[in-house]
Amino acid sequence: MATTTKAEMRDRLLTARRGVAAEVRAEEARLLASELEAAVSGGGTVCGYVPVGTEPGCIEMLDMLLRRSARVLLPVARTAADDTPLPLRWGEYRRGELTRGRWGLLEPAEPHLPASALAEAGAILVPALAVDRSGVRLGRGGGFYDRSLTGRNTDARLIAVVRDEELIDELPAEPHDVRMTHALTPHGGLTPLFRR
Repeated sequence: MATTTKAEMRDRLLTARRGVAAEVRAEEARLLASELEAAVSGGGTVCGYVPVGTEPGCIEMLDMLLRRSARVLLPVARTAADDTPLPLRWGEYRRGELTRGRWGLLEPAEPHLPASALAEAGAILVPALAVDRSGVRLGRGGGFYDRSLTGRNTDARLIAVVRDEELIDELPAEPHDVRMTHALTPHGGLTPLFRR
């Protein structure tokens, strides 16, 4: 039996996401926000992200986090002069104050915080194309999160946000992969992942 590569899996998952109707994505985003609200306790710092394209989630999720947390941080992607991804910097989310950053991504307005700000978060929402039951996450392949998550508080919950069918039994793992502690899906809610 042929082994599927990460690149082939990414292509397949992105194609499937593009085939999801807008109203289904909107309903899933509403469900994710509701499930997340039940899972996030008040106070503290939470790291979120602004969904891009067909990524699960919505800005309203960030607004809810802001109401339930002391502070919400969002990532700021950057690269070295040779375009090698660097650990993410962070910025405080303020409703209505997102700006267009590099690659057209919505980012928090300056001032930006250093990569070390991630260590203040008790929960970190991580975009993913898929996550498996042992916590292996398949991202878009840029390596920004894998470079960044090593600087987290080791007690922080690492939450991969995916569609229900993107929580799968097993993904190929590499030594540099940082494993997630939980998956958040629209219908399954917050699911603990069993790290091997």
